[in-house]
Amino acid sequence: MKMKRNFIIKQLFISITALCISHLAFGQADEARAKKIISGSCFLCHGAEGDSSSEVFPRLAGQHSEYIAKQLENFKSGKRNSTAMRDMVAKLMPDEMMALGKYFEKQSVPVEPPKDSGLAAVGKYIFHNGNKYSGVPACASCHGAEAKGTAALPRLASQYASYTETQLKQFNTRERNNDNAVMHAIVVKMTPLEMAAVSEYLSGK
Repeated sequence: MKMKRNFIIKQLFISITALCISHLAFGQADEARAKKIISGSCFLCHGAEGDSSSEVFPRLAGQHSEYIAKQLENFKSGKRNSTAMRDMVAKLMPDEMMALGKYFEKQSVPVEPPKDSGLAAVGKYIFHNGNKYSGVPACASCHGAEAKGTAALPRLASQYASYTETQLKQFNTRERNNDNAVMHAIVVKMTPLEMAAVSEYLSGK
């Protein structure tokens, strides 16, 4: 009985080890594939490690892999409008989108102080408390107190202020046509100052 139990334990250990090695191999293959795709096109706008050199393009480093994959699928299907991105993702398969998401999620996020500390202070209040006088809810209620989001909601911390502000404006005008139902209902109540302030605050998180 003891020998049989030891044999079973040994076989189980071998199976688990093989599974771990297989998983590691697949992970390495996904990362290699992601790097190849990035070096072919993504790096031009978003940088090789997701730290875009231009505030026109979002930082992808540290963003949730599921969220990135969803946005890429939305660009491909047209749920999110962008002529440039639609062409970039046209040939991507779902597993490649997820591979890209996982690669960027692992990259470190640069943290820099906001350029306008006074504006950021206003944004901090709005982000955490909202504006009870106009009905703007606290952003933190969905995106979290640290603005790190979830698999379904984007990480906003350390994002370029101008990019975040542009997205808020596009949600308001419905130019940003995906994830719009909830966000439009919020930003339609925000003033341009509040949008700029929240964006400035988040850039330094």
